[in-house]
Amino acid sequence: MKMPPLIYGTAWKKEQTADLVEMAILSGFRGIDTACQPKHYHEAGVGEALGRLAAQGIKREELFLQSKFTPLAGQDPQRIPYDPNAPLETQVAQSFSVSRENLKSEYVDSLVLHSPLFPYAHLSKVWGAMEILFHSGGALQLGISNCYDLELLKRLYTDAQVKPSVVQNRFYADSGYDVELRQWCDEVGIVYQSFWSLTANPHILASREFFALTQEYDKTEAQILYRYLTQIGIVPLIGSTSQHHIKEDLEIFSFTLKADEIAAINALFI
Repeated sequence: MKMPPLIYGTAWKKEQTADLVEMAILSGFRGIDTACQPKHYHEAGVGEALGRLAAQGIKREELFLQSKFTPLAGQDPQRIPYDPNAPLETQVAQSFSVSRENLKSEYVDSLVLHSPLFPYAHLSKVWGAMEILFHSGGALQLGISNCYDLELLKRLYTDAQVKPSVVQNRFYADSGYDVELRQWCDEVGIVYQSFWSLTANPHILASREFFALTQEYDKTEAQILYRYLTQIGIVPLIGSTSQHHIKEDLEIFSFTLKADEIAAINALFI
């Protein structure tokens, strides 16, 4: 399954996860992002939704399913989905086994490391364990999230046998919007996924440039931003919880921003 241009994000959905995933997929989304991290995700709810969707004729292989291995520092100490005292390689294997059970799926289309580990030797060990899952067919591609250090990403890319296919980062001013990192990802064929795209950028959405574009295309500020992101090659994660907004999100492909409009928006992200 090719990565779709929009992915439905399931963080913070809790007990609503199954209902919201079902609604998003029935509305037209074909990508789902989750994680084996009970602190922020209800991964089993995604699995429940997949079962409901299968009963309605939407097969697992029609969906792009992405999950994550979350290192110990990102877990709730009371709800760690693997043995925290086990070697890192075992933690990855145990976490993925839990994901398989949660999702009721033998494979994920994308397995992402939720954040880099330090020292680098620990990152290397975890990536090697993820590569084992790739070679066994459990994960069809690998990626990394919350990685804002281009030199670290380049080192991982150089050392890895299975190269990262995905970088998933916050799209916000604190990282300079990852301009150099995104350019390098484009050069080597890594897909850049953005999250926090709306939440972190109210100043952009409130700009005169965005207001003019909403009038030009009769679209919302969110639609303009999401269309911009897709046109420059970014795959945004979208976590809308209302059917109305989900419908609006999916309508962004009904128009195309012009080159000069893209350039004007680019200037806002500096």
